Amino acid sequence: MASDYAKALGSRLRSIRTQQGLSLHAVEERSQGRWKAVVVGSYERGDRAVTVQRLSELADFYGVPVSALMPDSEVAPATEAPAKLIIDLEALSQVSAERAGPLARYAATIQSQRGDYNGKVLSIRQEDLRTLAVIYDTSPAQLADELVGWGVLDPAARRGIPEA
Repeated sequence: MASDYAKALGSRLRSIRTQQGLSLHAVEERSQGRWKAVVVGSYERGDRAVTVQRLSELADFYGVPVSALMPDSEVAPATEAPAKLIIDLEALSQVSAERAGPLARYAATIQSQRGDYNGKVLSIRQEDLRTLAVIYDTSPAQLADELVGWGVLDPAARRGIPEA
């Protein structure tokens, strides 16, 4: 029987894999057989112990720090999806290109990756907001305030964004 820690670790592993849009089979294919689907699946279920070395190698494969794979009691459960933020693309098109350019390019990239060209709104994750905050050299909370000021982000969404 898997320990609670093994289950929590497995849940984090599964969360990272699914966030990257990978099935267990895709992990095996992309790693050219280095990571067998059955082994990764057993890690995710907590049925098989993973060594620190293998965990480090798996983190490298996923392109995340090892700490992202570690369960943390202070973080929301991995099964709980982060809140999505809705960017008003029509309002974004009205903001000066000088200031909104990085956000517009980021949004266009996401639309291209998703094949989503409705042109009205775009949902992004809080992680995307953190990335954009780095691009804008500000905190996620300050960027959210600015986006609300531009009319690009609903003020109600601001409540779900932690202060720096």
